Amino acid sequence: MGRLVISNLSKAFAKEHESITALREVNLEIRDDELVCFVGPSGCGKTTLLRIIAGLETATTGSVTLDGQEITGPDPKRGMVFQEYSLFPWRTVIDNIAFGLEMQGVPKAERRRIAGEYLTLVGLDRFRDHYPFELSGGMRQRVAIARALANDPDVLLMDEPFGALDAQTRNRMQKELLSIWQQTKKTIIFVTHSVDEAVYLSDRIVVLSGRPGTVREIIDLPWPRPRDRTSTEFAEIRRHVLELINESEEFQ
Repeated sequence: MGRLVISNLSKAFAKEHESITALREVNLEIRDDELVCFVGPSGCGKTTLLRIIAGLETATTGSVTLDGQEITGPDPKRGMVFQEYSLFPWRTVIDNIAFGLEMQGVPKAERRRIAGEYLTLVGLDRFRDHYPFELSGGMRQRVAIARALANDPDVLLMDEPFGALDAQTRNRMQKELLSIWQQTKKTIIFVTHSVDEAVYLSDRIVVLSGRPGTVREIIDLPWPRPRDRTSTEFAEIRRHVLELINESEEFQ
């Protein structure tokens, strides 16, 4: 399960005696098992929208529901992966992955078994007893993804998870994410500043307008994966999305 519905959602922040509207009347439905990327100009509210879906922020008006239940706060049904790895430096890889299960009261043997399965899924079996400082950036992000998946969320939320990685590692992580998604069939919502990344990963790209952010266009990408970044079709979609973002930036 993982059908998410955003209805007439707006978000305003109070700042120095004035109200700043970050999002305005966002309406969107995300289907089960879908991988959707949010893109848009800087400051358009992509991360704010993701945090509202996660239950870490509250909407000013409107609602977000997951399988018919309104989201009012954080919940294990929604896993979050941030750009910063947010791993505990004093915990080993396996114990980092098991952390959420520990917080839920899962017995030690069971949580380590589950954590071990996701460690295998992200290809880090050999590093189960290592500490985060002993891993590369890409490996640390794989641990963060495994930790989110170990809680068996219905929806995986990812906020620029590969933004701090070098280009080669980022491309490899994109391929690994698609492999993980194809195996787990989780609903994934992925915020990125990279249009190339969005075209490579998405079932659909949601392009947000400049602030206040609203849905400007939704682009379906029904092509099989893996996708050829050098193809004419790939280039055309990328160009179209960039034009939408550039136009939005002009009117912010």
